[in-house]
Amino acid sequence: MRYAIGIEYDGSAFLGWQIQRQEPTVQGCVERAVASVADHEARVTCSGRTDTGVHALCQVAHFDSDSTRPERSWILGFNSNLPDGISVLWIREVDDSFHARFSAFARSYRYQLLNRWIRPALDAHRRSWCRTPLDADKMHEAAQALLGEHDFTSFRARACQARHAVREIQHISVERSVDTVSLDVTANGFLYHMVRNIAGCLIRVGCGEEKASWVKQVLDKKDRTEAAPTAPPEGLYFLGARYPESYGLPDHIAAFPRGWNLS
Repeated sequence: MRYAIGIEYDGSAFLGWQIQRQEPTVQGCVERAVASVADHEARVTCSGRTDTGVHALCQVAHFDSDSTRPERSWILGFNSNLPDGISVLWIREVDDSFHARFSAFARSYRYQLLNRWIRPALDAHRRSWCRTPLDADKMHEAAQALLGEHDFTSFRARACQARHAVREIQHISVERSVDTVSLDVTANGFLYHMVRNIAGCLIRVGCGEEKASWVKQVLDKKDRTEAAPTAPPEGLYFLGARYPESYGLPDHIAAFPRGWNLS
């Protein structure tokens, strides 16, 4: 039996999603929680791995188990075995054909920048910081050159292990709300550090160091050395993944389990 789960986490306390020699990792914590509730070990596979310091509003993952529990019991059991900074939001039984990574046809990220000359005291690990005034309109204009299917080699980290750099960005926008500048990107897939490398280039445009047309030039060069430095991880959020409706996964956080009697 296969289960899909939605997870939120504050990445500042973890060394990324993927299990590694060093601890703690999000995957390691989630797998231990699953083992405690399901009464057996299980590998948990996510829709998109995140790096150290990167957060998730709704990471989607799956695991296999012959154990059966009410939805509420699964969730309460997971969360009682998870550390602060990780919570399971929902669980759904899915068809065996479901794969958290390969069944997703789109993923969305948000990069948030605190843009003021005073350093942050609150949310210092949840937003990046730029003291230089940013022109969000010019950043948005520059970002539109990345829409569509392109070779994103210029925005690909050297350590990226993807077979090729062609991806399709379906939506990209930059907006300001008071002192926060947000970059939203949706694509069919992402390369290693792709969003943070895009953010680094757009920050350079927003600061006035480059013209909006420069981002298109960087894209066309297909050369990572032509782009700006990688933006810090603190401001990056994995918003979620999109799947075919046939799997019946929620589009939002479920406030209460299905069938939970509140009376």
